[in-house]
Amino acid sequence: MSTYRKMRRQARLARRGGLQPMIVISSGESFPETVAVVLARCAWRYRSELAPVAVALATFAAALWLHASRPQWGAFIVALACGTASVTLFFGSRIGLTNTAECAYAAAAILATGTWLGEAAWSGPFRTPLPHLLITGTLILAVPWWAHRRRRAKVRVDRKLQAWPDIAKAIGLAGSEMMSAVVDVWGWRARLRLARGQTIADVTTRIPAIESGLGTFRGAVRVYPTSDELANRCEIRVLDIDPHAGAIPWRGPSVNTITRPIDLGPFEDATPCAVSFLRKHALGGGTTGAGKSGWLNVLMGNFAACRDVVVWAIDLKKGMELQPWQPCIGRLATTPQQALALLQDAVAIQETRAAWLASHGRRAWEPSPDMPALIVIIDEYAELKDEAPDAMRYTDSIARLGRAVAVTLIAATQRPTQKAMGEGAVRSQMDIRICFRVRERKDTDLILGQGMLTAGWDAQTLNAPGKFLISDPGHDAPKRARAYLLTDEIVRYTAARLASSRPRLDAISRNALEARQPIHPDAAPPSPDPSHNAPRDALWLALQQASNEGTGIGELMRITGWKRTKLYRHLQMHAHDGRALQVSRGHWRARKPGEPSQ
Repeated sequence: MSTYRKMRRQARLARRGGLQPMIVISSGESFPETVAVVLARCAWRYRSELAPVAVALATFAAALWLHASRPQWGAFIVALACGTASVTLFFGSRIGLTNTAECAYAAAAILATGTWLGEAAWSGPFRTPLPHLLITGTLILAVPWWAHRRRRAKVRVDRKLQAWPDIAKAIGLAGSEMMSAVVDVWGWRARLRLARGQTIADVTTRIPAIESGLGTFRGAVRVYPTSDELANRCEIRVLDIDPHAGAIPWRGPSVNTITRPIDLGPFEDATPCAVSFLRKHALGGGTTGAGKSGWLNVLMGNFAACRDVVVWAIDLKKGMELQPWQPCIGRLATTPQQALALLQDAVAIQETRAAWLASHGRRAWEPSPDMPALIVIIDEYAELKDEAPDAMRYTDSIARLGRAVAVTLIAATQRPTQKAMGEGAVRSQMDIRICFRVRERKDTDLILGQGMLTAGWDAQTLNAPGKFLISDPGHDAPKRARAYLLTDEIVRYTAARLASSRPRLDAISRNALEARQPIHPDAAPPSPDPSHNAPRDALWLALQQASNEGTGIGELMRITGWKRTKLYRHLQMHAHDGRALQVSRGHWRARKPGEPSQ
């Protein structure tokens, strides 16, 4: 141990024992602290408050040296200060300045200091009125510094670090040490070195005691493992304010391709919760009103913007949740029979794609606008199990075999028990687990996986709709996030805006559907019109041969030679008579036998 460390340790022990601080030197001689030592300690303790004075003194000293040795540098220093101030003003956000006011303050301080230093280097720091300007400018620029929230927070954090040994002893973590601390937007975080025999599990179980020792509000402390995965290290995060106290408006789609991660919402440190859904099945669970529907809206808002994704959806609540997105959904099932048919078709596409990949020597289906991925979203999965039990074997097949062929399953339910998810491998195949608020602690393990509650994933403490914990290959720490909020107006506007850019299934998938279930409408074709029978017959034949995705208006106009208005008039006649259906915006097909008309 160095002499300096011995001196600090002896002084610290003396203060705790109520004795007069002593300095011990290597020869064994001791004497009381001098005035210089006390002043140095105070200056170090209040170094943040004294920073403006220190900068002023350093500037004055630099002016003395420059005036004596480099007075010709004055003009260069002023020009450099102007350039640096301009860069700071416009690009300060890239170096950690969080808002325009901070950028403006930093630019003003740089400009004032550089201008004074350049003039003092040229004419001397004692020339009137330079000394008066230095004192006045220091006081003026020090006021925002002293009043700034983050600086005051840094001072408060430094004092908590100094008090940590006593706090650690009181809460049962004696011997632990805070190695460093960083103040950020909503609080601060510190790296903790644990004593021998202590682990992150010991820290997690003492979170309430840590909150009491640090004097924070309840629920303000988070504990995460460090990136280096050392067993005797962890990171403590302390929130001064709850960043998720209010709803966070959606800013629009974060992606335009399924190959990029989707931003579901911000974490508590303001970083985005970005998740890749390519070749990953997802499970979202939580109690009623916890925010599952909002999460599905965020997903739909991003999937609708992806030109390499076709979305099919099952909503057995009569379409109450997903109906607003129908213009962007290739196929929406709202009854058990429709859900079963949809899943059968999805499995047919899956098998055909797998055969095509094998015949072409490929191992994975690469999504593109011409060969889009297929995402099947199921809201309230437990209802599907109860009302269409035969559908479980198809969801099980998708969960086991759908990844390579880009057929993805996304399920939302309240309690994903083995009974609710079926007896197959659906739940175990879900790579992405998102847990909203739960009523019972054990439901955390049910959604996220066995042992997650013990590891600190406390989903029962989530206290607002949309707050969630996520576990997937890229997120292995219990960091809280909150999903963006999409109002009904935003949903309708986004669905209408993106409907025209939605892709159709690829030809391989369409052929699979046609081969699996030929269309035989139960209604007779319309009576031929002798004068116009050719275009009408061509229209009816095109509707009969259309896939489940329907045929687009543009293609029907080409087949019949009709203008859009006349074509829509005949399509409406078919729909009124129960012979045709509009499956999505701009896509029509003939109605299948027994299929309800719209």
